[in-house]
Amino acid sequence: MASAFSSRRCLVSIMTAAEKAGEASGGQSSSVDRVWRWLEEVPDPEIPVVSVVDLGIVRDVSMEDGKYVVTVTPTYSGCPATAVISLDIENALHARGLEDVRIETRLSPAWTTAWITDNAREKLKNYGIAPPVEGACVGAMKAAGPVACPRCGSLNTVETSRFGSTPCKAHWRCNDCLEPFDYFKSF
Repeated sequence: MASAFSSRRCLVSIMTAAEKAGEASGGQSSSVDRVWRWLEEVPDPEIPVVSVVDLGIVRDVSMEDGKYVVTVTPTYSGCPATAVISLDIENALHARGLEDVRIETRLSPAWTTAWITDNAREKLKNYGIAPPVEGACVGAMKAAGPVACPRCGSLNTVETSRFGSTPCKAHWRCNDCLEPFDYFKSF
């Protein structure tokens, strides 16, 4: 399996002089929208099939005193990938020609799996990770109901370990297809 580092895409588009001039003349709204689109291409380092925007980690993009400010909320306050996510965001924006970038971490309100987009939930499932069960008790860290196997769709599944390959996932097994899989815990 390829590492998250080798599976990252290289972002090579550079802002044109006309785009920079548009920002200088007050085109902040369109330039912020463009930054949001670029951030949709930044993969999560632990689950590279989804972007940091799809996971709801990027909370805000704004412009303050001529500098882009990207606000991120980690999946939990001790997430070991937080520094890598911030660095990846900064590097992606620098690769697009934005030099004046500041990354801010906001811990409140705490991130929740409710912020994961429907698109990301489908990508997780296709990648072999069961997305969080909708309606699960936030903070329970345990599925409130049956978890569907991302491979065969069966609800005849069982948790085998509360902790998976990352702290935000648990190991599960399908009793029908007998395949193990990760479940993205509900927060």
